[in-house]
Amino acid sequence: MPEQSFKRLFTPVVLRGRTLRNRIVFGAHTANMAEEGLPTERHVGYYAERAIGGAGLVVVEPMPVHQAAVLTRGNFRPSDDSVIPHFRKITEAIKGNGAVAIQQLYHVGQHADPDNSFHAGWSPSGLPSYHDSDGSHRMTEAEIEETIDGFVQAARRCREAGFDGVEVWAAYHSMLDQFWTPWSNRRDDRWGGSLENRTRMSREVMTRIRKVCGEDFIVGLAINDEPEVEVALGREALAEIIALHDRDALMDYVTCGSGSYFDFYKIMPTFLYPEKLGADLASVLKSTVRHALVTAESHIRTPENAEGVLSEGRADLVSIVRGQIADPHLANKAAAGRAQDIRGCLSCNQMCWGRRSRDYWISCVINPSAGREWEWGGDRFTPSERPGNVLVVGGGPAGLEAARVAAERGHRVVLAEASDRLGGQFRLAGLQPRRAQILDLIDWYERQLARLQVDVRHGQYVEAEDVEREGADHVIVATGSLPPDGAFQRALPQYDAIPGGGSVLSAEAVMAREARPGKRILLLDDGGNWKGCGTAWRLAEDGHEVTLVTPDALVGKELQRMAADAPLRRALARLGVRFVTESAVTRWDGGSARIASLLDGTEQEIEADALVFAATSMAADSLSVELEARGIAFTAIGDCTAARQAAYAIHDGRKVALGL
Repeated sequence: MPEQSFKRLFTPVVLRGRTLRNRIVFGAHTANMAEEGLPTERHVGYYAERAIGGAGLVVVEPMPVHQAAVLTRGNFRPSDDSVIPHFRKITEAIKGNGAVAIQQLYHVGQHADPDNSFHAGWSPSGLPSYHDSDGSHRMTEAEIEETIDGFVQAARRCREAGFDGVEVWAAYHSMLDQFWTPWSNRRDDRWGGSLENRTRMSREVMTRIRKVCGEDFIVGLAINDEPEVEVALGREALAEIIALHDRDALMDYVTCGSGSYFDFYKIMPTFLYPEKLGADLASVLKSTVRHALVTAESHIRTPENAEGVLSEGRADLVSIVRGQIADPHLANKAAAGRAQDIRGCLSCNQMCWGRRSRDYWISCVINPSAGREWEWGGDRFTPSERPGNVLVVGGGPAGLEAARVAAERGHRVVLAEASDRLGGQFRLAGLQPRRAQILDLIDWYERQLARLQVDVRHGQYVEAEDVEREGADHVIVATGSLPPDGAFQRALPQYDAIPGGGSVLSAEAVMAREARPGKRILLLDDGGNWKGCGTAWRLAEDGHEVTLVTPDALVGKELQRMAADAPLRRALARLGVRFVTESAVTRWDGGSARIASLLDGTEQEIEADALVFAATSMAADSLSVELEARGIAFTAIGDCTAARQAAYAIHDGRKVALGL
């Protein structure tokens, strides 16, 4: 797409005396990379790469302003000046590469996590957490003042560390939002009741930050849109609150996200949600404020999304977070008229929120350098000192990444794929409803391989003698995995296959249209992930009557960490899919299945035209075995070593190619 298509996106804008080179924000999110509460080289590399990649404004992950606000293992150390020299490395890296550096300041209030803070949650009225089952402590006036000072001192540290400003977090029903919201603020003192009282804390925080940090210091505010939740603030109420802050010029910009602790799934919306979720609230505020700039964030994945929001006058800035995790050079590529070279985010949450939800530092399915920039030299490639001939066998995600990176580093690459199309089983995932972004990624790989002059050979099944004949300097085996031969269920390890002798179809065969099941489908999901759930969704959309059986307590168990399970279950329920949980199939005769409860052993019979089995695949390692027997050197990567998720295949491909 030509550069002029993003005219508005690449128009500079002034923010409190600092000129942003474009309107692309790398917004705040918990990267969870701190060690012992201190920023690390992992942080420096991570944020530097997005500044190198062209972002105009980089908002560093939130700093808890008080011990009660600590939420994750990788949070920064609150109330401690020892962080300042460490943060200075981050600000120098961001500003030295042309971006403006901001840090977010946060307090989660009643939604605290004592697992990491070992501190009671503090809140306006002592309501329970939506993070877990804990209660919270109703703050005294002294504790309110202590918290306000926590915000101010955190901002002072940011100033001393070289940040250009701070973003005060009042989004997602955090502490400041809890004070704003009548449902959670039931106080009858000067901190509750009237709008003036309920906004007193946020106005004091921002006023005192300005006094301590000076007139040239940027102060932003982050809020969220949650129109479907009755007790949350509506857009009209939020507009009134923001107008009150804007009246006194307390903030230089306001960022509009989506979701909250009431509906956590929309904070980092997956592909199950529409794009540009934050733009509606941003549009309301754009017509409300007189001083502040307005930033739209939440599921704005692409420069095209961003340009649309800006050109329609719905916002002044756009925050593209996961899009710049997936491709940190998104801004530069778009500015250079190379939008087709941007590696588009899949909106899957697998390695960003999926890792953060388990308290690891974040990464990315399609960009394994995310979080490893300091080790791998960013998302850029150093030419090999000894360019050679590389043979990659297998065109799934592992092989595609290995071939691409090897070619980027100057090697001459042959990629041999047995089928007539690239992508392997990953392509089948892209055929599930709303997952076409995977197909876009495969198309991106094809464009990159063509640009890099990789010799792609379709329909070439490779055996050991073919490898010998090729005579490559480096052989990479990425032959992937295959569906299991039988129907082994983890819940019934005594059986290698389901008793009864009925034919079982694999989810892969169904998605590839190699099998044509009848009307009534029994789908046995032994993985709790997209393989089973997405196949059930596809079948239901195609008009089949689907019963999904799982040994887990809920459908989509593995999708919980990606914040995708509940929206997925809602989609299946709307299509009439029946759920049978905590159960296993004890007999299948081809027309009827016996289903046993794993709780009490009771059984039921379900008639079906087909049994579709979604389970862990088996490594397709026959070529590896042959090569090893002949003493031919090779490196095996991806599923042919052990069947796993695509993230690990792409990681393997990147890592092996960097080592050539």
